[in-house]
Amino acid sequence: MSKKLEEMSLKELWQLFPIFLVEYNKKWIIWYDEERKSILSAVPNMYIKRISHIGSTAILGIWAKNIVDILVEVNNKEELDVVKNILINNGWLCMNVAETRTILNKGYTEQGFAEKVFHLHIRITGDNDELYFRDYLNEHKEIAKEYETLKLSLWKEFEHDRDGYTNAKAEFINKYTNLAKNEYGGRY
Repeated sequence: MSKKLEEMSLKELWQLFPIFLVEYNKKWIIWYDEERKSILSAVPNMYIKRISHIGSTAILGIWAKNIVDILVEVNNKEELDVVKNILINNGWLCMNVAETRTILNKGYTEQGFAEKVFHLHIRITGDNDELYFRDYLNEHKEIAKEYETLKLSLWKEFEHDRDGYTNAKAEFINKYTNLAKNEYGGRY
């Protein structure tokens, strides 16, 4: 009998769910839209200020982890908890809870990744730097390709170390997020 995901150590989880990148897939936009509709049908409109496709699968044409990231913005901490609980009751698994951020997932199984995998980031409105980064890279294709090159160069080194992979990209992400915020002003 295999262990349940919640019984596994971080090291075991990273072995079961390694970093892997795939070529851009047009289906990611469809998967996002289907999941967005599912979320909106489960969660009353009054709780969701905005729902957005974020992460590398939202950047056109670049290699990415085959995981669709979704950002749900809510009004306050109380609504963050309400939305989290509604979604857990609708098949999402809780990955991480912080004071003003919650991450849920769908598509992780004891056998590895399902066909469709999602990370859902629930945050208070305005905690949305990913929107600036996404839009900047979609509007600056050469920077998007630089990001793709960076990700491909880190893939094998951090295949079983998600935190290391994320940290190794942080300087690049912060640089272009800040440029986007300066360029776009208060877009979001």
